[in-house]
Amino acid sequence: MKELLTAQQLSEVLNLSVDTIWRYTRQKRIPAIELGKKQYRYEKEAVLAALTGRNTIVKEEHPTYGAQIGYTYEDYVKLPEEPGYHYEVLEGVLVREPSPGFTHQRVLRELGCQLMTYFSKVDPKGEFIFAPLDVTLTDRNVVQPDLMFVSSDRLGIIREERIDGPCYLVVEIMSSTSRRRDRVRKMEIYRKAGIPHYWIADPEEGTLEAYSLRDGIYALVAAGEAGDSFTHPEFADLTLDLARVFCRPPELG
Repeated sequence: MKELLTAQQLSEVLNLSVDTIWRYTRQKRIPAIELGKKQYRYEKEAVLAALTGRNTIVKEEHPTYGAQIGYTYEDYVKLPEEPGYHYEVLEGVLVREPSPGFTHQRVLRELGCQLMTYFSKVDPKGEFIFAPLDVTLTDRNVVQPDLMFVSSDRLGIIREERIDGPCYLVVEIMSSTSRRRDRVRKMEIYRKAGIPHYWIADPEEGTLEAYSLRDGIYALVAAGEAGDSFTHPEFADLTLDLARVFCRPPELG
């Protein structure tokens, strides 16, 4: 049986970006074996034959992620799945990120559980959601916030496959590769979308910053670090234990 390659492996063989491999797959310019929804494998020899047997010109339009522009939600949902990565579209630019690591997921769990407990009391009909779930803010902005809360007066934006509109609160947990994007590009996208509350958790620094939309601008209204009890002027009776949120297990050093 011939060896089947993932899109990533094929991209390395052909010296093309994974995005180009996916584009050729969507255009049916190369043969692909569909294993499941948006999961493809490739036979190297069959692909090479397709690329050379029909005078196909291999053109690398955008060699890296973050350079591919013009993406819409329709393009996004056609992307094949690639183990170990997740994707977003920011102002029409496709962004490919490695799946989060253990520390990120631990902060996600601890912060998410405390917030979920809080919202279940103050707005029990609202929906508190953990990633991954797509949020479409415009046709050219498809994001996956780490945590999100859809208040009971916004439930109409919930679809089975995504959230279609601005949540009441979104939380991003920064990683080494997303720091500038979370603080600049995503903050601007969330501001334009009219999301009332945007919070940024930084596991490396052990900090939580809370921004609220004031006259169309995000203002820092609350902040805390590991060891603090975090409160917020617009969330009555909220107290978060940041020592627990940012506790680093001994096995990680």
